[in-house]
Amino acid sequence: MRCAILGLVAGAALLQNQASLWPMPILLLLLLLSLISFVFTCKLDHVAIRVACCLLGGAIAGFAWAGLYAHYHLSHELPKEWEGRDVTLVGTVDSLPSSMEQGVRFNFAVETVVEPQDAAKAIPPRLALSWYTAFRPEELQAVGKVLPGERWQLTVRLRRPHGNANPYGFDYEVWLLEQNLRATGYVRPDANTRHKNQRLDTFVVSPRSIVERSRGWLRERILDALPDKDYAGVIVALVIGDQRSVNQSDWQVFNRSGVGHLISISGLHITMIAGLFSALAFSLWRRSFFTDLDLPLLLPAQKAAALAGGCIALMYVSLAGFGVPAQRTLYMLSVVALALWVGRISAVSHVLCTALGLVVLLDPWAVLWPGFWLSFGAVGILLYATVGRAQSHSMAQQTCMGKTFLSLKAASHTQYVVTIGLVPLTMLLFGQVSLISPIANAIAIPLVSFVVTPLSLAGSVLPSPLSAWVLGCAHLIIESLAGVLAWMSAFPSAVWTAPLSSWPAFMAALIGTLWMLAPRGWPVRWLGVAGLVPLLIARPTHPDDGQAWVTAFDVGQGTALLIETPHRRLLYDTGPAYSSESDGGNRVILPYLKARGIDTLDAMIVSHSDNDHSGGALSILREIEVKKLMSSLPASHSIVTQSSQHEHCLAGQQWEWDGMQFEMLHPSVENYDNAKLKPNGRSCTLRIAIGSQSILLAGDIEAPQETDLLRLRGEELRSTVLLAPHHGSGTSSTKAFLNAVQPQLALFQVGYRNRYHHPKTEVFERYASLGIERVRSDDAGAVSIVFNGNNNGDAVTWKEYRKEHARYWYGH
Repeated sequence: MRCAILGLVAGAALLQNQASLWPMPILLLLLLLSLISFVFTCKLDHVAIRVACCLLGGAIAGFAWAGLYAHYHLSHELPKEWEGRDVTLVGTVDSLPSSMEQGVRFNFAVETVVEPQDAAKAIPPRLALSWYTAFRPEELQAVGKVLPGERWQLTVRLRRPHGNANPYGFDYEVWLLEQNLRATGYVRPDANTRHKNQRLDTFVVSPRSIVERSRGWLRERILDALPDKDYAGVIVALVIGDQRSVNQSDWQVFNRSGVGHLISISGLHITMIAGLFSALAFSLWRRSFFTDLDLPLLLPAQKAAALAGGCIALMYVSLAGFGVPAQRTLYMLSVVALALWVGRISAVSHVLCTALGLVVLLDPWAVLWPGFWLSFGAVGILLYATVGRAQSHSMAQQTCMGKTFLSLKAASHTQYVVTIGLVPLTMLLFGQVSLISPIANAIAIPLVSFVVTPLSLAGSVLPSPLSAWVLGCAHLIIESLAGVLAWMSAFPSAVWTAPLSSWPAFMAALIGTLWMLAPRGWPVRWLGVAGLVPLLIARPTHPDDGQAWVTAFDVGQGTALLIETPHRRLLYDTGPAYSSESDGGNRVILPYLKARGIDTLDAMIVSHSDNDHSGGALSILREIEVKKLMSSLPASHSIVTQSSQHEHCLAGQQWEWDGMQFEMLHPSVENYDNAKLKPNGRSCTLRIAIGSQSILLAGDIEAPQETDLLRLRGEELRSTVLLAPHHGSGTSSTKAFLNAVQPQLALFQVGYRNRYHHPKTEVFERYASLGIERVRSDDAGAVSIVFNGNNNGDAVTWKEYRKEHARYWYGH
């Protein structure tokens, strides 16, 4: 059974890496064949053959099951012809709403389509909606107070699921698929619709509505009791698993110190609470609740305790939103409780594998998320490392001091095993390991798990003012702990970083780790350290001599490109700011740089002040070293004041990196002196020559600036690759300018269905009429370009992320 479950996980993981889904009839046939094969496998006598057959049969079943699951979810897709059309719906709010500066976000379960009637079969059953206070300046509107379980009539404008597609970035599209949210959209203002947006019912009873309303009630109680408290969001996360209120700066501290796993409803918290209620139920049941009912004669106290613990665990996991760590713990506790009820003692490995199989059966996409592998990996490595370590401690157990010593020794060994055992996986997934994690966790685990969490749970349900006192005490402890963790994480050596490991390096590290943690009696276990060396000393990759790499990120409606020479790196623009805490810098660019092991930029250019070009700059300046900033921003701008060295872009500036020529073509002194000129007109325009090839980064210059460049530079503008000026707007990319540049490839960094309608159809076709290859980031995702200098073969090659990393959910 365990081999079959491991095969099931492998098969599901294989399916999630497919570019397209196999037809449903074939998947059904595979699933049937795998089930038949299990029947015959059970009759095999040869152990090795039976194990191999179980693994293969499980893999086929996992592949087929995950494929059928995906077919079902994709069948609810919003048809393309319904994108951008207004639809009036009636449905219920079936998630905990998330507040933002511009309004509120929530999931909406559709019940009926009011208008137009022909949309009834086209609208998916669940939608991800945003209700903005002002989607456009001229559309100011009041946003309703949305609560889980309410029934609303809303007029919405929808689009198909789409997210930014970048190497090492978060895949929003598959996350939506996992949640069965097959369309996203926003609520239209009443002034622009025939039907008024209105609440129809205050509460519609359903299991999901009850759970989500309860979560919302608890969140409001906590936030009301802790107004304007810095760590109120942490208390919320510990009680209901909603991490959205935790500040990004706090997450940085928690992650650097290695305690991020505690800032939510973790498996440890669920086990602790379930165990506490189980022990209480056992004690009361044995005493028949101090009555004469003789309850243990009706049901053994152990079974009553197991039932109570299981129910509490289910309730707590529901509050957590059924995250993978919470699911894993719930299923493991449930299997143990079931084994107790039927009178069979299960091995820990059987319990773990059963939980593993249940998670993948109920959510085949769980294998895509780091939490899945870290959660099960931690338990698995503990099981492996404790084999053969049981010892007789009868003498030590005779005294209180002996018991204390053994407890401390066991806790220390557990922390050591988890810290060392997860190094290969952590480096593979995140490219960093917290060196202060053992100390930080030794402090944080007992405080958070045994003090803060119980206080937070109690305070969230106690009546006022007692709730405020208890929650205030929990907040004080978290605040003090965060201060200690911030101090520890500020040390330069707090975190070991390296590029994301290759599979060979990961396998070597895994073997080395297993060798080090092998059971007692294994020879020279310290030799396992050698397996970690390749993974820990890996250095960032870089272009060969004469080469240059350009990565044009998919940041939505905005611009961001990374230019790499053999020994230098330059970032041109930083993408937009999506909200006060989310921008192209921390959501797209920094994850890519950290995954590559890049912690320094030799230069960063912010072409001009518009949000879609400068929005991520502050995040980058806070996180990594930027040796020099160049921009057209005024000296008082916050980006300039945060930089260590700033220089205005100015036509005529030139420098050389690794034999490659960089020249600033625009703006001029006159452009800075012209107060009437828009920021677009001052865009830093950079040309980079790599041997006989070149790339022209034109920012948001428009037709007047193009005319000036033609007059001053003429044929010097010729470039192999052109970043389309102003995202292909109707005010740029004149025919004369394109004839002068004569690019082989044009990059259009635009957002999917952006409200500016960039690139304009006539402009996009103008490029095509001149024989220029066109690549749009909303279709291609990130674009990676390689310049091979003077090589006359494939001098310039490029790859589109959505094609190179094709997945079956792209394009749906």
